[in-house]
Amino acid sequence: MIKICIADSIPVVIQGLQSYFQGSSKMEVVASAKSLESLLSILNSKRCDIAIVDVELDGLSSIRDIKSILKDFPETKIVLFTNVSEQMYAPTAIKAGVAAYVSKKSSLKELESALTKVSDGKIVFSDNVKKTIDILSKGKKSERLFKKLSTREIEVLRYLNDGKKNKEIAQILGLDEKTISTYKLRLLAKLNVTNLVDLLKKAKDLDVI
Repeated sequence: MIKICIADSIPVVIQGLQSYFQGSSKMEVVASAKSLESLLSILNSKRCDIAIVDVELDGLSSIRDIKSILKDFPETKIVLFTNVSEQMYAPTAIKAGVAAYVSKKSSLKELESALTKVSDGKIVFSDNVKKTIDILSKGKKSERLFKKLSTREIEVLRYLNDGKKNKEIAQILGLDEKTISTYKLRLLAKLNVTNLVDLLKKAKDLDVI
């Protein structure tokens, strides 16, 4: 029996997944978490073969948090189940060591299939993610710009798009405000623009955010 923990800040998602897997002969939902703090507490006290995690889980501020979970709980495989842009997070997620990246636009049957494959030791990414990685590897120059962005730069870009100021981003990521200003300058240079409006527009055009 595959023991699953669901980590999502939206109750209806948790309830929907619990309902779907109820009565399954192969999978059992043993716990659910609505925040990163709750997830860590569960992993410290229960055996979970797979954690289904939303990138936008409360308290999860960066991909580094996911790396920490993988390091501290190597016996638990992480499947990212999220609406967050695949182009923004999937390539980074692969590097971080997640077992699968599944869009919330997928059917529950597709998610179940991914969980089964992950349990068998496979790394699973949707066709869209594979296409994205292919585009990033072989695409035209403008599309390859994405590859030049670091994980932290992508995170800063995402928060800028959310309307957050440098000070707010610095607090969220635990960095100095001047450091955030430096990241912003690097983003402007790498995407070859001169202001924030054009930066966000270009990032959207490239489907980075």
